[in-house]
Amino acid sequence: MHAVILAGGRGVRLGPITSYLPKPLVPIGDEYPILEVVIQQLKAQGFTHVTLAIGHLGHLIRACIGDGTRWNLDVRYVTEEEPLGTAGCLTNLREELPEHFLVMNGDVLTNLDFAKLLDCHLGTSAPVTVAVANRHLATEFGVLDVQGDVIAGIREKPVLEYQVSMGVYAVSRDVLKAYQRCEPLGFDRLLDNLVQRGTPPYAHVFEGYWLDIGRPDDYARANEEFPQLRDLLLPHAR
Repeated sequence: MHAVILAGGRGVRLGPITSYLPKPLVPIGDEYPILEVVIQQLKAQGFTHVTLAIGHLGHLIRACIGDGTRWNLDVRYVTEEEPLGTAGCLTNLREELPEHFLVMNGDVLTNLDFAKLLDCHLGTSAPVTVAVANRHLATEFGVLDVQGDVIAGIREKPVLEYQVSMGVYAVSRDVLKAYQRCEPLGFDRLLDNLVQRGTPPYAHVFEGYWLDIGRPDDYARANEEFPQLRDLLLPHAR
Protein backbone atom coordinates (compact mmCIF):
# COMPACT_ATOMS: atom_id res chain seq x y z
CA MET A 1 0.00 0.00 0.00
CA HIS A 2 1.59 3.18 -1.25
CA ALA A 3 0.81 6.83 -0.46
CA VAL A 4 2.18 9.93 -2.19
CA ILE A 5 2.14 12.97 0.09
CA LEU A 6 2.29 16.38 -1.55
CA ALA A 7 4.55 18.45 0.69
CA GLY A 8 6.19 20.96 -1.62
CA GLY A 9 3.92 24.00 -1.42
CA ARG A 10 5.08 27.34 -0.08
CA GLY A 11 2.11 27.83 2.26
CA VAL A 12 2.03 31.58 1.72
CA ARG A 13 -1.29 31.98 3.54
CA LEU A 14 0.37 30.82 6.76
CA GLY A 15 3.19 33.34 6.53
CA PRO A 16 5.36 34.36 8.24
CA ILE A 17 5.72 30.93 9.89
CA THR A 18 6.16 29.21 6.51
CA SER A 19 9.05 31.50 5.59
CA TYR A 20 11.25 29.35 7.83
CA LEU A 21 9.19 26.16 8.24
CA PRO A 22 7.50 24.16 5.45
CA LYS A 23 3.74 23.97 5.90
CA PRO A 24 3.65 20.17 6.52
CA LEU A 25 5.94 20.69 9.54
CA VAL A 26 3.88 23.34 11.33
CA PRO A 27 3.04 22.02 14.80
CA ILE A 28 -0.39 20.82 15.80
CA GLY A 29 -1.33 21.05 19.46
CA ASP A 30 2.31 21.81 20.32
CA GLU A 31 2.86 18.06 20.00
CA TYR A 32 3.35 16.88 16.41
CA PRO A 33 4.11 18.35 13.01
CA ILE A 34 0.98 17.74 10.95
CA LEU A 35 3.01 15.58 8.55
CA GLU A 36 3.87 13.23 11.39
CA VAL A 37 0.19 12.94 12.26
CA VAL A 38 -0.50 11.90 8.65
CA ILE A 39 2.37 9.40 8.59
CA GLN A 40 1.27 7.79 11.86
CA GLN A 41 -2.25 7.45 10.46
CA LEU A 42 -1.00 5.84 7.26
CA LYS A 43 1.13 3.36 9.19
CA ALA A 44 -1.75 2.43 11.51
CA GLN A 45 -3.99 1.81 8.49
CA GLY A 46 -1.62 -0.60 6.79
CA PHE A 47 0.38 1.53 4.38
CA THR A 48 3.95 0.34 3.85
CA HIS A 49 5.45 2.85 1.38
CA VAL A 50 5.35 6.64 1.31
CA THR A 51 6.71 9.01 -1.32
CA LEU A 52 7.09 12.61 -0.20
CA ALA A 53 6.99 15.21 -2.98
CA ILE A 54 9.02 18.10 -1.57
CA GLY A 55 10.09 21.54 -2.73
CA HIS A 56 10.07 24.62 -0.50
CA LEU A 57 12.38 23.97 2.48
CA GLY A 58 12.32 20.29 1.61
CA HIS A 59 15.60 19.63 3.40
CA LEU A 60 13.82 20.28 6.69
CA ILE A 61 11.22 17.64 5.85
CA ARG A 62 13.98 15.15 5.05
CA ALA A 63 15.65 15.93 8.37
CA CYS A 64 12.41 15.52 10.33
CA ILE A 65 10.95 12.41 8.66
CA GLY A 66 14.08 10.63 7.47
CA ASP A 67 13.68 7.27 5.78
CA GLY A 68 10.66 6.25 7.84
CA THR A 69 12.53 3.68 9.94
CA ARG A 70 11.01 4.80 13.24
CA TRP A 71 7.53 4.02 11.88
CA ASN A 72 8.67 0.90 10.04
CA LEU A 73 7.78 2.59 6.75
CA ASP A 74 9.72 2.90 3.52
CA VAL A 75 9.84 6.68 2.95
CA ARG A 76 11.34 8.10 -0.23
CA TYR A 77 11.51 11.57 -1.73
CA VAL A 78 11.01 13.30 -5.04
CA THR A 79 12.10 16.93 -5.32
CA GLU A 80 10.35 19.45 -7.57
CA GLU A 81 12.87 22.01 -8.75
CA GLU A 82 9.98 23.92 -10.34
CA PRO A 83 6.37 23.70 -9.14
CA LEU A 84 4.44 21.16 -11.22
CA GLY A 85 1.02 21.48 -9.60
CA THR A 86 -0.77 19.10 -7.28
CA ALA A 87 -0.64 16.16 -9.73
CA GLY A 88 2.41 17.04 -11.82
CA CYS A 89 4.89 15.08 -9.73
CA LEU A 90 2.96 11.88 -10.40
CA THR A 91 3.91 11.92 -14.09
CA ASN A 92 7.55 11.57 -13.06
CA LEU A 93 6.78 8.73 -10.65
CA ARG A 94 4.50 6.51 -12.71
CA GLU A 95 7.13 3.81 -13.32
CA GLU A 96 7.73 3.57 -9.58
CA LEU A 97 4.12 3.55 -8.41
CA PRO A 98 1.86 0.52 -7.96
CA GLU A 99 -1.25 0.05 -10.08
CA HIS A 100 -3.43 1.82 -7.49
CA PHE A 101 -2.22 4.25 -4.83
CA LEU A 102 -3.20 7.10 -2.52
CA VAL A 103 -2.34 10.77 -3.10
CA MET A 104 -2.93 13.41 -0.47
CA ASN A 105 -1.96 16.90 0.59
CA GLY A 106 0.49 17.06 3.46
CA ASP A 107 -1.56 19.57 5.44
CA VAL A 108 -4.81 17.64 5.89
CA LEU A 109 -6.07 16.93 9.40
CA THR A 110 -8.78 14.27 9.28
CA ASN A 111 -9.90 10.93 10.67
CA LEU A 112 -10.69 9.66 7.17
CA ASP A 113 -9.81 5.98 6.77
CA PHE A 114 -7.29 6.24 3.92
CA ALA A 115 -7.12 2.47 3.50
CA LYS A 116 -10.91 2.29 3.15
CA LEU A 117 -10.80 5.00 0.50
CA LEU A 118 -8.25 3.02 -1.50
CA ASP A 119 -10.25 -0.18 -1.05
CA CYS A 120 -13.45 1.53 -2.22
CA HIS A 121 -11.58 2.80 -5.27
CA LEU A 122 -10.59 -0.75 -6.17
CA GLY A 123 -14.29 -1.62 -6.23
CA THR A 124 -15.07 0.99 -8.89
CA SER A 125 -14.13 1.35 -12.54
CA ALA A 126 -13.23 5.02 -12.04
CA PRO A 127 -9.66 6.16 -12.76
CA VAL A 128 -9.68 8.44 -9.70
CA THR A 129 -11.70 8.47 -6.49
CA VAL A 130 -11.96 11.79 -4.64
CA ALA A 131 -12.58 12.09 -0.91
CA VAL A 132 -15.43 14.59 -0.61
CA ALA A 133 -16.63 16.63 2.36
CA ASN A 134 -19.95 18.41 2.79
CA ARG A 135 -19.78 22.10 3.60
CA HIS A 136 -22.36 24.73 4.54
CA LEU A 137 -22.16 28.47 4.00
CA ALA A 138 -24.56 30.82 5.76
CA THR A 139 -25.28 33.89 3.64
CA GLU A 140 -25.60 37.30 5.28
CA PHE A 141 -28.37 38.62 3.05
CA GLY A 142 -31.84 37.88 1.92
CA VAL A 143 -31.56 36.21 -1.49
CA LEU A 144 -34.03 37.19 -4.20
CA ASP A 145 -35.21 34.90 -6.97
CA VAL A 146 -35.58 37.37 -9.86
CA GLN A 147 -37.36 36.37 -13.07
CA GLY A 148 -37.19 39.18 -15.60
CA ASP A 149 -38.43 42.26 -13.76
CA VAL A 150 -40.36 40.31 -11.14
CA ILE A 151 -39.25 39.05 -7.75
CA ALA A 152 -40.61 35.51 -7.70
CA GLY A 153 -39.38 34.57 -4.24
CA ILE A 154 -37.37 35.60 -1.24
CA ARG A 155 -35.07 33.42 0.88
CA GLU A 156 -33.95 35.08 4.08
CA LYS A 157 -30.28 34.30 4.78
CA PRO A 158 -30.33 30.82 3.25
CA VAL A 159 -27.66 28.23 4.02
CA LEU A 160 -25.89 27.06 0.90
CA GLU A 161 -24.78 23.44 0.79
CA TYR A 162 -21.95 22.25 -1.41
CA GLN A 163 -19.32 19.52 -1.62
CA VAL A 164 -15.57 20.02 -1.78
CA SER A 165 -12.48 17.94 -2.42
CA MET A 166 -10.64 17.05 0.77
CA GLY A 167 -7.29 16.93 -1.01
CA VAL A 168 -7.16 13.12 -0.73
CA TYR A 169 -7.40 10.86 -3.79
CA ALA A 170 -7.16 7.22 -4.75
CA VAL A 171 -5.57 7.00 -8.19
CA SER A 172 -5.10 4.30 -10.79
CA ARG A 173 -1.72 4.60 -12.48
CA ASP A 174 -3.10 4.28 -16.03
CA VAL A 175 -4.67 7.74 -15.76
CA LEU A 176 -1.17 9.23 -15.98
CA LYS A 177 -0.51 7.86 -19.47
CA ALA A 178 -2.27 10.86 -21.03
CA TYR A 179 0.37 13.28 -19.69
CA GLN A 180 4.05 13.90 -20.37
CA ARG A 181 6.80 13.69 -17.78
CA CYS A 182 7.45 17.00 -16.01
CA GLU A 183 4.16 18.37 -17.37
CA PRO A 184 2.57 20.87 -14.97
CA LEU A 185 -0.71 19.35 -13.86
CA GLY A 186 -3.19 20.14 -11.12
CA PHE A 187 -5.83 17.76 -9.82
CA ASP A 188 -8.47 20.28 -10.91
CA ARG A 189 -7.37 19.92 -14.53
CA LEU A 190 -6.93 16.16 -14.23
CA LEU A 191 -10.44 15.68 -12.85
CA ASP A 192 -11.98 18.04 -15.40
CA ASN A 193 -10.24 16.15 -18.22
CA LEU A 194 -11.70 12.89 -16.95
CA VAL A 195 -15.20 14.38 -16.89
CA GLN A 196 -14.79 15.69 -20.44
CA ARG A 197 -13.62 12.27 -21.65
CA GLY A 198 -16.66 10.54 -20.22
CA THR A 199 -14.71 8.71 -17.50
CA PRO A 200 -15.75 10.74 -14.46
CA PRO A 201 -14.05 10.40 -11.08
CA TYR A 202 -15.84 8.65 -8.25
CA ALA A 203 -16.89 10.58 -5.12
CA HIS A 204 -16.18 9.04 -1.71
CA VAL A 205 -18.31 11.19 0.61
CA PHE A 206 -16.93 11.51 4.13
CA GLU A 207 -18.90 12.77 7.13
CA GLY A 208 -16.15 12.84 9.73
CA TYR A 209 -13.58 15.40 10.85
CA TRP A 210 -11.61 17.31 8.22
CA LEU A 211 -9.57 20.50 8.18
CA ASP A 212 -7.19 21.87 5.57
CA ILE A 213 -4.79 23.86 7.73
CA GLY A 214 -3.57 26.03 4.87
CA ARG A 215 -5.70 28.94 6.11
CA PRO A 216 -4.80 30.79 9.32
CA ASP A 217 -8.32 30.42 10.76
CA ASP A 218 -8.34 26.67 10.19
CA TYR A 219 -4.82 26.30 11.57
CA ALA A 220 -5.86 28.12 14.73
CA ARG A 221 -8.95 25.91 14.97
CA ALA A 222 -6.85 22.76 14.52
CA ASN A 223 -4.58 23.75 17.40
CA GLU A 224 -7.55 24.58 19.59
CA GLU A 225 -9.35 21.30 18.89
CA PHE A 226 -6.41 18.88 18.79
CA PRO A 227 -6.29 18.08 22.54
CA GLN A 228 -9.92 16.91 22.42
CA LEU A 229 -9.51 15.14 19.06
CA ARG A 230 -6.13 13.53 19.64
CA ASP A 231 -7.55 10.06 20.39
CA LEU A 232 -9.85 10.29 17.36
CA LEU A 233 -7.04 11.28 15.01
CA LEU A 234 -4.31 9.11 16.51
CA PRO A 235 -5.94 6.17 18.25
CA HIS A 236 -2.78 4.06 17.84
CA ALA A 237 -0.21 6.74 18.69
CA ARG A 238 2.73 5.55 20.71
